[in-house]
Amino acid sequence: MSTATAPLTPPTAPSSADDLIAMPDDDVRREIIRGELRETPMTRRNKNHSRIEATIVKLLGYWLDQQPLPRGRVHCGEAGFRIRRDPETFVGIDVAYVSPELIAADDPSRPYYDGPPVLAVEVLSPSDTHGAVVEKVRAYLDAGVVAWEVDPDFRTIRIHRPGQAPVMLNVEHELAADPYLPGFRVSVASVFE
Repeated sequence: MSTATAPLTPPTAPSSADDLIAMPDDDVRREIIRGELRETPMTRRNKNHSRIEATIVKLLGYWLDQQPLPRGRVHCGEAGFRIRRDPETFVGIDVAYVSPELIAADDPSRPYYDGPPVLAVEVLSPSDTHGAVVEKVRAYLDAGVVAWEVDPDFRTIRIHRPGQAPVMLNVEHELAADPYLPGFRVSVASVFE
C-alpha cells in the first residue's frame, strides 16, 4: 500500500471512479478518498511485500474452497473498488475478499467493483505514511469494510472492524476472522513464513 498525497490541480483531477479509470497508465497510483484525489508514484514491490500478499491470497483461497456455493472471490494486486459514492471513494486494495452478493450485482464490463468488499488487506510499504494509512482505514470502516493492516517489519496484523476498537496480533497469536469470514483461522506466523 502506498498512500502519500500529492494533489492535482483542476481540471485534470478526476472526480469519479470512471474518470480515474479513463486516465492513461503513467506509473502513478491514483485513488479518490472522500471525493479528493490522492496520487503517489507506483512503488517497486519488494519480494517480502509480494510474498506476504501471495501468502494471504493462498490462505484466503484455502478457506474459500471450503465455503458453500455461491462463493465469493479473492482478488489481489491493487484490485479496484468504488467503496462509496457520496462522497466518491475509489481505492486499489492489495488483497480483498468480495461477497457472493457483490459478485452477483457486478457489471462484468466494468474494470472495478462498484461496492465495498467484505475484507480489505493492506500490506504496508516503506513509503506509506501514518496519516495516509489512517485515512484509508477510516474510509474502509466508513464503508463497512473490515481491514487488516499487515506490517511486514514488525510481523503484526492490526484488525480494524466497523464500530470496534482495533486489535493488534503478532506471531504468537491466531488470526480468527469470525463472523465476516466464518471459520477462517490461521496462525499469524503463517502469514509471514
